[in-house]
This record gives sequence, C-alpha cells and structure tokens, in this order.
Amino acid sequence: MIKRLLILAVPLVILPPLLFGGAAAAAEEKTKVAGQYVDLQPVAMPIVVDGQLVNYVFVYVRVNLKNGADVIKIRDKEPFFRDALVRDAHRTPFIVPGDWEKIDEARLVAAMTRDAAAITGPGVVASVAVTSQAPQKHVMPPRPVKPDHP
Repeated sequence: MIKRLLILAVPLVILPPLLFGGAAAAAEEKTKVAGQYVDLQPVAMPIVVDGQLVNYVFVYVRVNLKNGADVIKIRDKEPFFRDALVRDAHRTPFIVPGDWEKIDEARLVAAMTRDAAAITGPGVVASVAVTSQAPQKHVMPPRPVKPDHP
C-alpha cells in the first residue's frame, strides 16, 4: 500500500516544476525586456501664440532604453528628464500651427532624445516616444482675418 502511494506521489512532485518552470522563466524574460524604459510623469507643455499663453497640453513621454542599461539608476533621473522637457518647451514651444490642442511630436521627440542622451550618457537611450497628449481645455483657433475690400 505504501509502495503504491509512493509510486503515485512521485509524478505529482516531479511534474509541476517541469510544467511551470519553463513558463516562469519565459515570464521573467518577458518582464526584463518589457521593463527597459522610463515613463515620465505628465508634463504640461505651454501653447504660446504671438507671445500669449493660449493652452496647455499634457504629454506622456516614454524614454526607451537599450538592453543592458541600468534601469533602476536611470529611473531615478526621471525628474531631470521632465526638467529638460519643460525648459525646451518654454524656450521654443512645440506648437502645431493652427491647432492649439496638440504639440508637434516630431520636434518634442528630437529635443527629448538629445536631452535624454545628455542626461544618461551615450549609448543608453534607444528612442523617445510620446505615448499620449491631452489638452487642458478645448480651444478653437482664431478665424483668419479677412482682408478689407476696397
């Protein structure tokens, strides 16, 4: 009877690590690959037209890192990324002509890529992406001024 129980118990002890061990390793590998980025807290980008503040657009930015980067160390630099972004936005606003509810993503990405490389050092940043943008308020751009007819 005891011999029979031992024979039945052996597969129950050996089988779970074989079945779930590979899944755990795959999940661990997936989290390593998926975690190679720094998400910035939302940053308010000013929309300034003719020297006048018209709106703010809140942007969510992700700095993607190359494999092997020290993610913990670089995530501690997140306030520096935001500070650089705010400074760039106030120096030359990332406005889209005629649309006061969006920012020019290409210009923002170019500026943030340059700043992120300066903050982290060379060979650490893979790319920068704007994951989302939301205007503070919905603002219609002004209508074009009609020329006076003689």
